[in-house]
Amino acid sequence: MRFQDAARDGRAVVYAGIQADPLVARAADTLAEATHPERVMARAVMNGESTDPQIWLAMFPTLFGPAVPDPDRRRAEAVLAASLEVAERGEQVRSQFRGAIVEALTARLLSRRASEPSIRRERRILFDGVRAEIHPYDVTVEHDGSAEAWDCKWGARGIGADVLHQLDDARTHAADEGEALRTGLVIFDAERSCRVRLGGLTAPHSGTEIVSLETLDRLAGSGA
Repeated sequence: MRFQDAARDGRAVVYAGIQADPLVARAADTLAEATHPERVMARAVMNGESTDPQIWLAMFPTLFGPAVPDPDRRRAEAVLAASLEVAERGEQVRSQFRGAIVEALTARLLSRRASEPSIRRERRILFDGVRAEIHPYDVTVEHDGSAEAWDCKWGARGIGADVLHQLDDARTHAADEGEALRTGLVIFDAERSCRVRLGGLTAPHSGTEIVSLETLDRLAGSGA
């Protein structure tokens, strides 16, 4: 089993520009430190229903009310400010930014337990005698004996049979070579939505971890 950079085609070049945008890094930084309620708010705001901050301040009084301690309120305000900047982008650009933010957030959470040089983006996994997948993995952890491959989605609707098959196949091929490969999907959406989506698919996923909005901080731990 070995890793390889994804091909630098036109789509990859455009997306790399989005990944490098300072807003992606700032949003990922705030979300990495955020609480679950703050992440729920961020998802709602970034969906673009409203860019009026007063609406969100009123909708989430437990985050912004007068009884909230100053450090907590400042953290929530930072999450809201970054989320509003994403919401203000056009629909197509907003979608790309959200995907890049989830990937950057995943990398930041993984870095709390894995060395940063081992965490890579947009990488393919190659196996001897097996045709290489065209689709690269969003985030990988490339440790000898404890590698990981994660795909990242903004919403549960992004979970498809193709990505489930790819993750399952990669784990199986790694096992065939005597290698351990932890595979999973990071979904910036509610666990219930993920379960409903998976319930309508027949693709194998019993060995694929599903990390939802409620369990994001599990990425920073060592276990499943």
